[in-house]
Amino acid sequence: MTRAWVHHVLSLEQLSPSEAVDVAVLADTQGFVGIGLADRFQPWLPSQGNASFAWTVLGAIGQRTTGALSLTTAPGYRMHPAGIAQAAATLAALYPGRHRLTLATGDAIDEHVTAAYWPEVHERASRMFEAAELIRKLFHSSSKNADARHDGPHFRMESARLWTMPETLPPVQVWAAGPVTARRAGRSLDGIVVPAGPRERMVALVGALRDGADEAGRPEPAKTAHIQLSWAPTDDEAMAQALRDWPMAGLRFPRGDIRSPFDVAQLARSVTADDIRTRIPVASDPDIHRAHLQSFLDLGFDALHVHNVGRNQAEWIEVAGRDILPKLVR
Repeated sequence: MTRAWVHHVLSLEQLSPSEAVDVAVLADTQGFVGIGLADRFQPWLPSQGNASFAWTVLGAIGQRTTGALSLTTAPGYRMHPAGIAQAAATLAALYPGRHRLTLATGDAIDEHVTAAYWPEVHERASRMFEAAELIRKLFHSSSKNADARHDGPHFRMESARLWTMPETLPPVQVWAAGPVTARRAGRSLDGIVVPAGPRERMVALVGALRDGADEAGRPEPAKTAHIQLSWAPTDDEAMAQALRDWPMAGLRFPRGDIRSPFDVAQLARSVTADDIRTRIPVASDPDIHRAHLQSFLDLGFDALHVHNVGRNQAEWIEVAGRDILPKLVR
């Protein structure tokens, strides 16, 4: 058994850029092996108050930390996949072996701002995989000092190469909430990030990834679980902060088509403590959170991205570093 790979997820909706860097530095000193960010244009709630440019913040974090630097982005809306490839290659050149790129299908609240057509879920998944193909193509050709081009159903790229390249290419993985996505990722990509859910669904996703890899005759890609929780010094405080700071966790329907933080705030007014409790662990006892995190490692996940939904990040990091991280094994 080895020490588990647990990354601290920073919510740029809740932190200013400088606060995010300071929290990342603290996490780096307390046993977290990396930092995870999402490329957002708006917060989920107006009260969260922030939505800084994740690529810039992650670059600043890299200067003051030593661990992995993971970023999730939705290609093809606010930024063409070629632009994402350039950004990722630059981060990987600055911080050799530390950057990991994760692609997602995106949420309208961030991606509709360019006023382009917002596609249905199946088309968004198709665009995500085509973007991954384009990015990997550009990475591999550029690493050989050659041009690449792309002409697909969703994206085009003229003959081009990236002129700043890292010695080691950053892994390209995708968010996978369903077995079709996981299986397809298993055939060609470097890994999946799975939003935490019931054991049966997690087992199915891991199995689908493995099946895809077997079909392609390649090693099984990396598996990461993205886990939200609410910790505070008391159970009541933990529930209060979940309801106040991250009620989206308790919404009973997908939020990918919602376009305004003000709409989310209205919808979140219906969320109850029971809604939250059935979806994420809410507790002051560190051992409850430790057991929850360990359950994903026991299912075979290689790494965990952990997001405490409150604003009490410094206190949470101290508790996690002392009472949780040292006890997790894989």
